[in-house]
Amino acid sequence: MIILLIGLSTLITIYAGGIKVFSGEITTGTIAEFIMYVNMLTWPVASIGWVTSIVQRAAASQTRINEFLSYEPSVVNQTQDATPIKGSLRFEKVSFVYPDSGIVAIKDISFSVAAGQSVAIIGRTGSGKSTLAALITRQYDVSSGQIYIDETPLQKINLNSLRSAIGYVPQEVFLFSETISNNIAFGFKPNHVASEKDQQSIEQAAKDAAIYDSIIQFPEGFSTRVGERGVTLSGGQKQRISIARAIIRKPEVLIFDDCLSAVDTATEEEVLTNLRRIMKGRTSVIIAHRISTVKHCDQIIVLDHGSIVEQGTHQDLINKDGIYAELNRKQLLEEASAQF
Repeated sequence: MIILLIGLSTLITIYAGGIKVFSGEITTGTIAEFIMYVNMLTWPVASIGWVTSIVQRAAASQTRINEFLSYEPSVVNQTQDATPIKGSLRFEKVSFVYPDSGIVAIKDISFSVAAGQSVAIIGRTGSGKSTLAALITRQYDVSSGQIYIDETPLQKINLNSLRSAIGYVPQEVFLFSETISNNIAFGFKPNHVASEKDQQSIEQAAKDAAIYDSIIQFPEGFSTRVGERGVTLSGGQKQRISIARAIIRKPEVLIFDDCLSAVDTATEEEVLTNLRRIMKGRTSVIIAHRISTVKHCDQIIVLDHGSIVEQGTHQDLINKDGIYAELNRKQLLEEASAQF
């Protein structure tokens, strides 16, 4: 509109001035003067529109910034004191409802894991397995009940201490647009001081995650850039790099959220053999769909619609001939049919 008005003002000046020149009231030089005046006013008038546009965009941006600045997180760090963590874990009548959707994900769950032991969480899709991992890492606070780590309520543990003590492999793997080496090294604990042994640690973590052989086959090895979200890697490779990232920090608590779903059975067995060695002396929570992944755990919990329906060791649950035994039979049949 401003550019249109500037053009019209020039036309009006020439038109009105031309009429007065024909009537002898002014000379053509006077018209030239006024056209120069209009041109001199062009930039100031245009800048008004430009600045107005910038102000409008800035106002919209500031609105979004104010939303972030005024946002109150639901999870609050209640103490700044560092909390040493050994790894024992206890759920006491824990229930959880997702605040956004109102979906009841967990209902009255109670179990305990001693420091250094392993517990497996298994169940159908949507039974609340991943929600348990989110509650342990305190991505959400429980709706009712209480979670204890080393017999201390989770809310009273320093968040930095809690998350520094946990090695978490999520279901949805996130890799940065960086080198493989840097993606694994991201798992080092905060305030980690770099040393010459770091590369050895990275390579050892890759071997333990059964991804080392795949990495060295790349033209640039550990210096290979993986692209945004690891787009250049397969699903199984991304999962194993994520496992290497978690175990490199040597955490007190390990959480694996269905992290072997995209690998073949042989690779899974290799990874699990290495993980059993790494998990010794560490509290481990393994969330999975495959029985083969969890059968070696000290304790297995079967979830269904957010509640515990079976609990015990692998042999105990097989003897009960319930949901777990039925799931085991189905998977054995699938494996047998796949061989043919």
